[in-house]
Amino acid sequence: MASKDTAIAAAMEQLMAEGPQAMAQVMTQLMNLAMRMEREQFLGAGHYERSLGRQGYANGTKPKKIDTPLGTLSLDVPKTAGAQKPFFPQSLERGRRSCRAVMLAAAEMYVKGVSTRAVEKVLAEFGP
Repeated sequence: MASKDTAIAAAMEQLMAEGPQAMAQVMTQLMNLAMRMEREQFLGAGHYERSLGRQGYANGTKPKKIDTPLGTLSLDVPKTAGAQKPFFPQSLERGRRSCRAVMLAAAEMYVKGVSTRAVEKVLAEFGP
């Protein structure tokens, strides 16, 4: 893996070269970098770093696709092993919580008798 500064510089170079069409690719690169950095903080040690305070070990990644206003991003979600508690990146958890909240709100509107057309109209405001 390239250093953090190199990875950020490469993403910015791609954005400058390709313009707005590269936004989804750049966002994918930046999200992957942010999640790896978050895993390092969670573990208490960098990639291949030996540390007495280490809380577990990096254990590869798993693919995950998320839909965003920029398009579908194909992310590599970092995994851990040997940690006391499971690791899940906060940036993805926030998205999962907000999606869950919208679905619960839609279900509650339905249960309370709000027409399906009205529910569709409200959900359309949140995007595709």
